Amino acid sequence: MQHSFPAPSPSPKSENRSPMSSANGSSVALTSGGTVASKRRVAYFYDCTVQYLRPLRQFVTEIGNYHYGQNHPMKPHRVRMAHNLITNYGLTKHMEVFRPRLVDWTELTRFHSDDYIHFLRLVTPDNMHEYLRQLQRFNVGEDCPVFDGLFEFCQLYASASIGGAAKLNAGSADIVINYSGGLHHGKRSEASGFCYVNDCVLGILELLKTHQRVLYIDIDIHHGDGVEEAFYTTNRVMTCSFHKYGEFFPGTGDIKDVGHGDGKHYAVNFPCRDGMDDESFTGIFRSVIAKVMEHFAPGAVLLQCGTDSLSGDRLGSFNLSAKGHADCVAYVKSFNIPTLVVGGGGYTLRNVARAWCYEASLLVGVDIPDAMPYNDYFEYYGPEYRLHLPVSNMENLNTPAYLDEIKRSIHENLRQIEHVPSVPFQVAPPSARIQEEKEAASRDREQDDQHMMDVSGERQAQQELTHSEAPRHAAEFYD
Repeated sequence: MQHSFPAPSPSPKSENRSPMSSANGSSVALTSGGTVASKRRVAYFYDCTVQYLRPLRQFVTEIGNYHYGQNHPMKPHRVRMAHNLITNYGLTKHMEVFRPRLVDWTELTRFHSDDYIHFLRLVTPDNMHEYLRQLQRFNVGEDCPVFDGLFEFCQLYASASIGGAAKLNAGSADIVINYSGGLHHGKRSEASGFCYVNDCVLGILELLKTHQRVLYIDIDIHHGDGVEEAFYTTNRVMTCSFHKYGEFFPGTGDIKDVGHGDGKHYAVNFPCRDGMDDESFTGIFRSVIAKVMEHFAPGAVLLQCGTDSLSGDRLGSFNLSAKGHADCVAYVKSFNIPTLVVGGGGYTLRNVARAWCYEASLLVGVDIPDAMPYNDYFEYYGPEYRLHLPVSNMENLNTPAYLDEIKRSIHENLRQIEHVPSVPFQVAPPSARIQEEKEAASRDREQDDQHMMDVSGERQAQQELTHSEAPRHAAEFYD
């Protein structure tokens, strides 16, 4: 489907930016936080809402309370674990912390079809038997189940990505983090791969209101098919995905998939094999991204940081360490381009939290120790209780010859982009009016000390609720 994208308003600070020379080649070595512009204005979106059911009865609800199902590999609880680790390392003191306000459902139809969003608003576990035809039509079922609070869950993570993009557009942050986002498989009228609403596409559409060109980078082990499909025919968005290819979900992302029409050569795919290690992955990533920056010159970046590419992931088969994964984040940061960082896949919860916490430390430019501070989920991280773990001894099937062949092909495709695409400036529609509740700095620090999600307090409050009052998607303890 051909989409019409908002014309950008003039933004000389963020457009026509040449990559810094230190970030222009693949041989640049970055320290833990990046040698270039290690201190930048970082905004961090996280939802934590106290709900009062009646006087003196309350419970805390947030993204981590939503529950796909007992045996489902996707656990939103991992976002809460990452947040708790980030808080206990003291990293929120180096960020502006925001609670996203829910966008109206009509904002979600900027990409998704009206009938699909209407269905998500109405369906519940109690009435899903009334929507059997729609369940099949919209691919909602085993992989993408109906659960309590499904639409509110989608609103939460999508609102944070849209709101984060709006902050970048306004110039009030250099980097925005939304680890609840990154659900890159969602299609216009279809759920897919544990994803319902595609917040990546919605965030990019918001960025396009201000920026001529937006770069999407995806380091999830699964191909970012939903985002690529949405922008396959435009030269205003370049999608760049590094993923496992072959008999593996979603089965897309061949090197030959390069875009169509005006978007030809604006889809970049690096198909990888099992066992991808740090040296191989960071080598191809730096080489490709350096060329992408040179030829495309984006005004903004959306970086999807799925952690199912880490060693030991329940659904993955790569062999990256948290440091190898984070090197990609630090390299993108070194280009000094407004960047929205979102989450994505990741199914070994303790390793998801480790990686996202470490990457948050690089984004704010703060060194953190390997030994973990005590936190609400400390028992998850035993017996090591450390941030960084050794990788496995699995064989890397990505031979140097294979990787060089793919790199040469991608570099050749990028050379087909003779000039930076020209998009005339026009008056743009106003950015999304996201009402955000900004916590004052002193209040943030106080809440950090008390932990925004105090588990013991939450459990005590929930125990006071009657069975009928307690939310059915309350968090569980996961391995």
